[in-house]
Amino acid sequence: MLVQKLRQQRDLTDQEFRELLCCENNDEDLKQNADAVRREHYGNKVYLRGLIEFTNYCKNNCYYCGIRRANQKISRYRLTQEEIFSCCEEGYALGFRTFVLQGGEDPYFTDDYICQIVSKIHNQFPDCAITLSIGEKSYESYLAYFQAGAERYLLRHETADPVHYGKLHPAEMSCTNRQKCLFDLKKIGYQVGAGIMVGSPFQTLENIIADLRFLQKLQPQMIGIGPFLPHQDTPFRDESAGDLKLTLRLLSILRLMFPKVLLPATTALGTLHPMGRELGLKAGANVIMPNLSPTSVRKKYMLYDNKICTGEESAQCRSCTERRAAGIGYEVVTDRGDAKDFCKNS
Repeated sequence: MLVQKLRQQRDLTDQEFRELLCCENNDEDLKQNADAVRREHYGNKVYLRGLIEFTNYCKNNCYYCGIRRANQKISRYRLTQEEIFSCCEEGYALGFRTFVLQGGEDPYFTDDYICQIVSKIHNQFPDCAITLSIGEKSYESYLAYFQAGAERYLLRHETADPVHYGKLHPAEMSCTNRQKCLFDLKKIGYQVGAGIMVGSPFQTLENIIADLRFLQKLQPQMIGIGPFLPHQDTPFRDESAGDLKLTLRLLSILRLMFPKVLLPATTALGTLHPMGRELGLKAGANVIMPNLSPTSVRKKYMLYDNKICTGEESAQCRSCTERRAAGIGYEVVTDRGDAKDFCKNS
């Protein structure tokens, strides 16, 4: 009954959400309905996003992150503009039509430099979408990137609860500013992605329900969730990884709440379980982000331990993704898959 109500109304009471989140009894029904809803809007298509992790320097000191400022054991790197562009050229030849430039909050990459990079990619590959995932910036910075040609921006809100946020981040970071950034991005006209780590330290079901309410308010075009995975060189090194079943359950809930949203089956999910990304697709996800970064730096962009696909060439990632998706009945497509065409969650 709850699953059908969620599918029809796209909402539940807090207590009803709590029942769905904490109980396995509805999991199969959830998964089947989420897959059906996704197929109503996307058929069996899975969209590829070419990920380029261009810097692992970060000014922040988030307690869960392997590239945090205080981690002295990491080997730092920055890709040059030419190296980033080379990744795009290779990705384009492999069929990618969306590039995701992701990195730590690295002051070396000034607004002018980011705009140069974005503008060059946009001019050379005008049929491609450019996504940025580079953290909290000012409204003016976001506007400059947008005017240079960036169309999408990924910024996980991590948690909508200020108290929980304070347990995951140092005092100089704020939940309020994080959320402000997301609404700034929406105001400018970006296709916006938010999301959380499932099973992050100190997280409660009430926190997750608050996250669902925040997403209802934000109405993002993309929602990125994945299980929390610890990193050995962070304060949370001894914390347990997030729960696979809860992550899949939440993916299905999000698909039913936001039928047309772009929902990745994340690398973290694939790291937690050998078939994690396939399970994510079956639970309602419709995006996978293979890595286009040079193999020489992939093991250095380690947000959590044991990250998969760090040794594969880009072509290997592409063909492996296509083969694995086809193996469970989905078709990998490389077109832009514009969220603005799909995500009118009214």
